[in-house]
Amino acid sequence: MTSPMTPGIAADRLSDEALAQNFVDLHAPLEPHEVRVAADRCYFCHDAPCVTACPTDIDIPLFIRQISTGTSEAAAKTIFDMNILGGMCARVCPTEELCEQACVREVSEGKPVEIGRLQRHATDTLMAQNIHPFNRAALTGKKVAVVGAGPAGLSCAHRLAMQGTDVKIYDARPKAGGLNEYGIAAYKSTNDFAAKEVDWLLSIGGITIENNKALGEDLTLDGLSAGFDAVFLSVGLGGVNALGIAGDDDDSVSDAVGFIETLRQSSDLASLPIGRNVVVIGGGMTAVDTAVQSKLLGAEQVTIAYRRGREAMSASRYEQDLAASQGVKLLFNVQPKKVEVEGTSAVLEVEYTATKDGKLTGTGETLRIAADQVFAAIGQTLATDGGLTLDGRKIAVTGTGRTSREGVWAGGDCASGGDDLTVTAVAEGRDAAMDIHATLMGGAN
Repeated sequence: MTSPMTPGIAADRLSDEALAQNFVDLHAPLEPHEVRVAADRCYFCHDAPCVTACPTDIDIPLFIRQISTGTSEAAAKTIFDMNILGGMCARVCPTEELCEQACVREVSEGKPVEIGRLQRHATDTLMAQNIHPFNRAALTGKKVAVVGAGPAGLSCAHRLAMQGTDVKIYDARPKAGGLNEYGIAAYKSTNDFAAKEVDWLLSIGGITIENNKALGEDLTLDGLSAGFDAVFLSVGLGGVNALGIAGDDDDSVSDAVGFIETLRQSSDLASLPIGRNVVVIGGGMTAVDTAVQSKLLGAEQVTIAYRRGREAMSASRYEQDLAASQGVKLLFNVQPKKVEVEGTSAVLEVEYTATKDGKLTGTGETLRIAADQVFAAIGQTLATDGGLTLDGRKIAVTGTGRTSREGVWAGGDCASGGDDLTVTAVAEGRDAAMDIHATLMGGAN
């Protein structure tokens, strides 16, 4: 994160009380009477479009019916059958673009059933009782290595453990959880939920985690393949793309991923330095989370600068509107040109863009924006591929995560195909686990 000595950047912009209020849970849990009202709105469709829209294929009408009949624990089991990280997904999944957008109520009335909040109610109810809904099958005698303790890796490990296989997870960071622990906005996952969810998941047994072990540094695919019956890679995208403009090496410029990680791991938000004028470059969820949290930390002017039009932003319209509601300015069709720092003032110069013949080009017209702090949120790259075949910037996979190397699967953000979403990663880890199990048991080619 940017040094607090950089001109225009300071800590303690807001009081502890103000920060606590700013970072409250974005979607508070439903009250008991709200649960009943929300569940009663479901039509329990036979061929429910919400199920088709869910990357993990949760039987949404069934779990809502179970909630409506007072059996929330059974509803949670229905969710966890398909998505073992259903608690976190209820908090961070873009339901407004997936299940809720497909809801018949949304189509007919413009107000969908609150599927995400109902899912949170069910999963929170069961997890609060420290109940794990699954038991392990008879032990297979097989051992699988999972590299990366993010959503895909945890999902894969849990499903394998259910099938009776022992799993060892290696993770490069001090804590398990991946982006759920380090990369989600603090107001979306409060009260150390990510860590608690990991502990709950591990309670099935048969899974051990070794932290501070990274592929390419501490681990090799050759070594893992020799010591385990199969390997699943869920290493994420550890590299960060640089801006590549004049002045991007100044202390006022840093990566948004590092900013979010620092914020998520901080026990004292008031100590985090933030600029008065902040500019975030990018158009995805990382850009939005960075911009909103900058505002919540006390930045006065926060701007998201994106090189294309609004419709091209990968962040959903809901997230764009959330940013705007917090006072973040969204500036479209501009690309960064240079950062200039003179004394105690800093400026980001951007150039307006246009699309000509299908190609994005600069128009020559520029704009200078006060920016004593600039965050780059322009995508990440694969830090290590283990010598596997790539598809663009990701590990090439076929079917349910099979890589170019026999006995090695991959899923989550590091693998080709699919959206870079927590819920998609969970599905990929789950499905890869079933393919690994079938292969090890001699039932797959």
